[in-house]
This record gives sequence, C-alpha cells and structure tokens, in this order.
Amino acid sequence: MAVNINTVYTTVLYILNKEQRGYVTPAEFNSLAVQVQQEMFQSYFPDGNQVNRFNQNSQQNDTEFFNMFKDISYKLYPFEKEADFTFDGTSEGFYYNGTGVINKLGEIISTYTGNPTYNSITQLTSKSDFTTITKSKLTSPTSKYPICHTTNATIGGTNQLIVKISPLPNSLKINCLFNPTDPEWNFTTGNLGQYIYSSVSSVDFELDVSEQTNIITNILKYCGIIINDPTIIQTASAEAQEVSINEKS
Repeated sequence: MAVNINTVYTTVLYILNKEQRGYVTPAEFNSLAVQVQQEMFQSYFPDGNQVNRFNQNSQQNDTEFFNMFKDISYKLYPFEKEADFTFDGTSEGFYYNGTGVINKLGEIISTYTGNPTYNSITQLTSKSDFTTITKSKLTSPTSKYPICHTTNATIGGTNQLIVKISPLPNSLKINCLFNPTDPEWNFTTGNLGQYIYSSVSSVDFELDVSEQTNIITNILKYCGIIINDPTIIQTASAEAQEVSINEKS
C-alpha cells in the first residue's frame, strides 16, 4: 500500500503551523517529496547489504515477522517488474521502450524460437569479458548459455541503455527494478485563492505505507532549511536517526 501524499502534506503543514514556524508552498513540498522518496529508495540497497552481512554471521533475527532483510526486500517488490526489451538494428542490441526508469537489471531471459525453443538465463558480463568470450572457440556462447553486456546508445534522440547478447535471441525479457514515480501534490484554486487538494491529478508516494513517518520526518528536516529554522532541522534529524537506529538494531 502506498503513502497518501495529501496525508503527508497536511501533517507537515500542521506541525509547522502549530508552532507558527512558517509555511511550505505546494511547489516547495513537491520538490522535497521527490528528493526524500529518492533518498529513501536508494537507502534500501546499503541497508540491505548491511543486514545481509548480519545474516551471514548468524546475527540476524529470522522469525517470520522480524526479519529485516525480508522487510527491506518487501519494500522493493512494488518496483520490480518483468520488462520486454525491443531490438534496435542500428545499435544491434535490445532497449526498454516502455514507461518508467530502470534502476537495476535482474534476471535476463533470452528466448530462441525453433525446434527446440530455449528460454535461457543470460549471464551479464563486462564488455571486455564479452569480447574475449565470444572470440574464443572454446568458450563461445550458445543459445543454451548466452552472455550479454550493457552499453548506451542514442535511439530516437534519447540516450538508452542497450543490452547486447550473443548469440542474438528472438526476444528478450529482463526482471528489472524501476525507480519510483515522482510524487506530486496537485490542487485547484478556490474562490479565496486557497489551495484545494486534487486527488485526481495528484501522485502518491510509491514507498510502502510503513514509511509514512520516515517520509514526514525527512521532509520536515528539509523544511527547516527552507524556512531557516535550525530547531526543526535538529528535531527532525534526531527523530530520523532514532527511527533508523531502532530499525537496524
């Protein structure tokens, strides 16, 4: 379940106005919302690595509802999607032609039609290894064991991530991790010039609902910078640190 952006915005305004510490406009809030969501999303990767080290040393709780590694993985599930890639003859590679921005590539499946048909897990290598392996008769990839590397090319005036595969498959699917969509609090204007929340045109945070408190706290931290109030920065930073310590301990 996502985090409702109107709930976050009204909570932030309530906390700021309660002590008469200033006001944050919708445009300012939206900029902060995008920044905070991206920061929190990126934090999952080093946090997951840290917890995974605890797992390897048998220091991590492994009960059903108290496994932090599984909890972090769960938060990433909404951004995981199997994507079809389109072949581009000019670059001689496959690129993603759908919506959304790819953050990481996961399992790569190359399909070779014929008799028999192969749906082969494709090994991702560096460009130099790709060149070395494909040139060797002993290690040359096959439709059962294809390899690939990534590069970039301009397609339709846009810089695209390109996946080059040997041997060339008929089609390609990749399990991808996508960046979250930018949140946005949109509104209509009332007779008195007031902002009226528009649920139709607004975009909620895509982070898990369990992150609502962290989102509010981190936005407040930035709000303190905007309205030049160090008290808000200190309070929000201390709260964010406490939440982080509690989650990782």
